Amino acid sequence: MNIETIQSVYFVGAGGIGMSALIRYFLSKGKTVAGYDRTPSELTETLNKEGAQIHYEDNISLIPDSCKDKQTALIVYTPAVPQDHSELTFFRESGFEIQKRAQVLGTITHSSKGLCVAGTHGKTTTSTMTAHLLYQSHVGCTAFLGGISKNYKTNLLLSDNSPYAVIEADEFDRSFHWLSPYMSVITSTDPDHLDIYGTEAAYMESFEKYTSLIQPGGYLIMRKGIALQPKLQPGVTLFTYSRDEGDFRAENIRIGNGEITIDFIAPDTHIKDIKLGVPVSINIENGVAAMALAHLSGATDAEIKQGMESFRGVDRRFDFKIKTDRLVFLSDYAHHPSEIKQSILSLRELYTGRKITVVFQPHLYSRTNDFYKEFADSLSLADEVVLLDIYPAREQPIPGVTSELIYKNLSPNIEKSLCTKEELVDRLRDKSLDILITLGAGDIEDYVPRIYQMLNDI
Repeated sequence: MNIETIQSVYFVGAGGIGMSALIRYFLSKGKTVAGYDRTPSELTETLNKEGAQIHYEDNISLIPDSCKDKQTALIVYTPAVPQDHSELTFFRESGFEIQKRAQVLGTITHSSKGLCVAGTHGKTTTSTMTAHLLYQSHVGCTAFLGGISKNYKTNLLLSDNSPYAVIEADEFDRSFHWLSPYMSVITSTDPDHLDIYGTEAAYMESFEKYTSLIQPGGYLIMRKGIALQPKLQPGVTLFTYSRDEGDFRAENIRIGNGEITIDFIAPDTHIKDIKLGVPVSINIENGVAAMALAHLSGATDAEIKQGMESFRGVDRRFDFKIKTDRLVFLSDYAHHPSEIKQSILSLRELYTGRKITVVFQPHLYSRTNDFYKEFADSLSLADEVVLLDIYPAREQPIPGVTSELIYKNLSPNIEKSLCTKEELVDRLRDKSLDILITLGAGDIEDYVPRIYQMLNDI
């Protein structure tokens, strides 16, 4: 692939958050950009307004003629699209160059210093935080993010003169094996995507392979205590980090009055009294990792302190919608048991003694089947749980796998109920709510505006 000679780029599965950053990148380069996605969304409509041509029917005749010249068109697809998809089949049988999103990212960033954030969870917030720290500093960066930055209202940042590119390194379908990181953070290696990997051992081997791709002279910043034996090339430096242990860590943590203030400890510096712009406890650890990357990239202590305080967060990551003394309502993308546990514990720390109601939409039949007991354990940390039907995404139903598997394993000491999406707003209207959080990676976010409106009308 030669980016300079490509005239058009066609995306099969254009509506994903990671794909949209590439769409924006190619639009910024003046390329013709078109694509298919299964359903319209706020994101795809925004991309169309920005110049893309996205349609929602698997129909070869809807592919623009400018994208049907295999000499000048690049086809980018997401592994979530079925292999028998007719448009993808057309391109494959016609001999087009077809690449995964991660392959394209690897090519684009090959000549830059990739600052990659990998891990089962935490990578979107940590990479977006890292991008903000660098972008607002004298260092600068380009960034391809897995969420919409609230500071910049986009998931793509561009720089003409910075050598650094911040990338969210996705382990799904081993996509991160296409990257060549200069530095990488690994936040966690809790097993996930077992529909792809099959076993926990294969999942861990994939991360081991990823660590071997870090360039000599670079750095691995690995969360202390995770079960990973990195396989680093000679010349790669290993650091550890966590909330309160490791080469990079926080000290003097102060939580209260809706604020979190910390000191940042690095092997060669100590930054005092850093206020977190998004004051939730998980962002202490995310912030330590982001500050480590920014520090090693040359951002000054003053720039790091200012950047952490001015960070506004990521859409759908601990995203507060209502925050009053009477009621708190927020949405979060958490869809793995460990993420859910962390979200609820963060709320417990922020709002001691208050009632927490969780609405959870499980994501994928296979993930629910693999982890329904773990989901139940994490959700049982709340006071009340409302379970929606499973969001299938790319999957067909698995016999016997429904939200009821989780429901039956929830603690008997909490309030619990099953509910359809269509019933949700009315069901919540009849409840006495204190702290309400919606969790999930599916289309539950589409119902957040309706919940918000209902709560404001009460």
